[in-house]
Amino acid sequence: MKDGFEKSISHRLHHAARLQRALAARRLHEIGLFPGQETALKLLATSDGRTMTELAAALRVRPPTASKTVGRLSAQGLLERRASEGDARLVRVHLTEEGRARAGAIDGIWESLESIMVAGLDGKDRKRLRKLLRKIEKNLSTQLGAAPDAIADADDDAEIEDETA
Repeated sequence: MKDGFEKSISHRLHHAARLQRALAARRLHEIGLFPGQETALKLLATSDGRTMTELAAALRVRPPTASKTVGRLSAQGLLERRASEGDARLVRVHLTEEGRARAGAIDGIWESLESIMVAGLDGKDRKRLRKLLRKIEKNLSTQLGAAPDAIADADDDAEIEDETA
């Protein structure tokens, strides 16, 4: 029974994800961030000035959770809340210069993690792994009653085009 469990895809995937999260946490700590905070910074780096509601939706968390994250990042001087120009009741979240610099550092961390994770895999293996992981994500999303991400669908379309080219 032990061998069966340890050899299961579920166990291997869970273990690999835990190791990846642990290494990511270590690298994020080096730049003064906790896991989860990098996602907020990266979202704002691509689309600065989001409302709290927009940010919570993009992070896929409840508004109070997003508010806590924004509060912690604001305390570090990485974000600031500003009243909207059109409606002073509406608060928008913006990156500070330090927040923008930190968001840039996150790219290096993710690139490093990616290199470590796929070391020894050639391009074909990497492509196949991405495709298989997307299938697993879709299967799990369906079981949870959630629609698969549009991004994953777009990736599948691109993958099909790559395979036919």
